[in-house]
Amino acid sequence: MLCKKLHHAAYRCRDASETVRFYTEVLGLKFSHAMGEDHVPSTGRYSPHVHIFFEIKDGSNIAFFECPQDEGEASGRDPRTPGWVQHFAFEVADIETLHQAKKDLEAKGLTVVGPTNHDDFITSIYFFDPSGHRLELTARTADPARYPVFEAEAPQILALWNETHDWSQREKVFGAKSGYARSGA
Repeated sequence: MLCKKLHHAAYRCRDASETVRFYTEVLGLKFSHAMGEDHVPSTGRYSPHVHIFFEIKDGSNIAFFECPQDEGEASGRDPRTPGWVQHFAFEVADIETLHQAKKDLEAKGLTVVGPTNHDDFITSIYFFDPSGHRLELTARTADPARYPVFEAEAPQILALWNETHDWSQREKVFGAKSGYARSGA
């Protein structure tokens, strides 16, 4: 396989200093690198910016650009895309850590949605950073022995979606009104 792991995902932020405070103080990530240019290195286009990186425990990074002279929303979200679609999901150790994180985030004044069970695969909470990026903290809740079942059914689920773009037949096809009825579930 060509790709061995995610190095970073990068988005725009409103204020780099505010972003550093949020990701280090609220989420506990390491502020690992910063660089800046007056011109975009890959295109040569004039766009003064600072590019900041935050390292996650596994060595991957989330990164942001503050581009004060460029137009557009700080979140960089396509206005035609629902606000819940584009988000960063960070995995936490377990469900207990997730519940404690919700309490801690709310104590810091953040509005937190969830926990939300996603197909007995993961459970998540959601909140926003200062630039309007939706963030997710998620804990794996499925027994790892079930992962091959998820992998095997993924093409069937996508095929149904491609055929119908409608989940009203979920119960007939999968035996469940939400999620999927699986043997041994």
